[in-house]
Amino acid sequence: MDDKARELLRSAIGSRALFYRAVFEEMRDEIGVELATTIMKRAIYKRGADIADNFSPYAPADLKGLKDAFLNFIPDAEQMFAPEVAECTDDSLRIHFHRCPLKESWQGAGIEGDELEHMCGMAGCVDKGTFGEAGFAIEVDTWKQGREGCCRLHITPGPAEG
Repeated sequence: MDDKARELLRSAIGSRALFYRAVFEEMRDEIGVELATTIMKRAIYKRGADIADNFSPYAPADLKGLKDAFLNFIPDAEQMFAPEVAECTDDSLRIHFHRCPLKESWQGAGIEGDELEHMCGMAGCVDKGTFGEAGFAIEVDTWKQGREGCCRLHITPGPAEG
């Protein structure tokens, strides 16, 4: 990917981050933080579920195939998210993301601390929707204060089809 396309992609993802924040703030001010958070998580989960079909052919247990398909699916993955495959066995796939254009956009807008952690927590629901609906078990450990990098995904085989 050339530098111009990369910058356009980063800008588009950053715009999505700021849209998430604006929608969340409007809902929070209108209906309170708890309900606004619940709605945002549900909507972001649904967005992830919309792309689950890309990964369901690997369910419930082809974690190596899932790893390759997922990392190839992310546009300009190395530059945008800097994924590190920390583990890939028959029983466990762990991917650590060292960058995130959503998080970087929020930080650029002055969002830090608890607020940044909260936004990252809501955004992480996209992965829950993607992999959960594809037929895998997923734990998403989103960015926490004091920790380098960003999200850490732990994907394991899903329930056997019956």
